[in-house]
Amino acid sequence: MSLFHPRRWTHPRHWQLGSLWILVAGLGFAVMGAFVKTGAQRFSSTELVFYRSIFGFITIAAMVYWQGKPLTTPLLGKQMGRALTGFIALLLFFYAIAHLPLATAITLNYTSPMFLALFSPWLLTAEQPLSRRQQSTLNICVIAGFIGVTLLLQPRWEPDLWIAAGIGLLSGVGAALAYVHVKQLGVRGEPDWRTVFYFTLVCSVASGGLMLNTEITPLHWQDLPFLLGLGISATISQLAMTRAYRTGRTLTVASLAYSTVVFATLIGVFWWGEHLSWMEYLGMLLIMLSGIVSSRASSARVTNTR
Repeated sequence: MSLFHPRRWTHPRHWQLGSLWILVAGLGFAVMGAFVKTGAQRFSSTELVFYRSIFGFITIAAMVYWQGKPLTTPLLGKQMGRALTGFIALLLFFYAIAHLPLATAITLNYTSPMFLALFSPWLLTAEQPLSRRQQSTLNICVIAGFIGVTLLLQPRWEPDLWIAAGIGLLSGVGAALAYVHVKQLGVRGEPDWRTVFYFTLVCSVASGGLMLNTEITPLHWQDLPFLLGLGISATISQLAMTRAYRTGRTLTVASLAYSTVVFATLIGVFWWGEHLSWMEYLGMLLIMLSGIVSSRASSARVTNTR
C-alpha cells in the first residue's frame, strides 16, 4: 500500500494505536509519579494508593451511571483476577520502595516487560505467533530497555536488602501478570473502562481497609489541587495503558512502557532541577532505541503476514 494512500492514515493498525496509547500512559504515569513524590512528604503510601484509586473509581462509576453502561460481565472472575493481581503488585512495589533505595525499587518493578516476554508464548495465545527471529528481536529489545533503565537509575545493592529486593522483583512479576490479564480481557472484548472500573474498585476497597488500621492524615483544602492532580493523571494513565495492551502488540507495548522512566527523569530535571550524567543520558537513549526497534519489528511482522 502506498505511503500516501488515504486508508493508511484513516485506518491505523492496532499495533500503532497501542504504541501511541502507551506513550500517553507513560507521560501520565510520570506526572502521577511527580505528584506521589510531592505528596509522600505528607501522606503515607497506603493513603496515596487510596486517593490514586478512589478518584478513578468515582470518575468511571459516574460515567457508567450517566451513560447507562453495563457493569455485568461474563468475565467477572478474570476481572477480579486482574484487579487483585494488580493490587498485590502495587503493595509489593510500595513495600520495596519503603525498604530499598527508590532507584533500586523502580528498576526491579520495571522487570515486568522481561517477564512479559517470558510469559507471552504460553499466556498470550490469542495473538498471532511471531517468527523466531522477531521473537528474538523483541526479547533483545526488552533486555536492552531494562539495561537502559539500570544505566538511568543506577540502583545500589547492599547485602542486607536482598529480601526486600526479592519482594521488589516479585512486584515486577505481578505487574507482568496483571498486564497479561489486561491483554486477555481486551482480546475477549472487555472495554477499557470496565477493566479500569473493577481495578480501581478493588484497589479503593483494599487500600481503604488497610488505612483503617493506621493513623489517617487529616485533609485540608490546600490538599485538593494535589489530590485532583494525582487522581486525574492516574485515571488517564490507567485508561491509556489498558487501551494500549488491548490494541497493541504486547511486547511492543511493554518495551515502550519504559518511556515512563524517560518522562519521569525529564520531569525531575525541569521540576526539581536534578542533573543527569552522561551515563543517564545513555540509558535514556538506549530505552528509546529499544522501543523504536521493537515497534519496527512488530510492524514488519504485520506487513509480512498480510
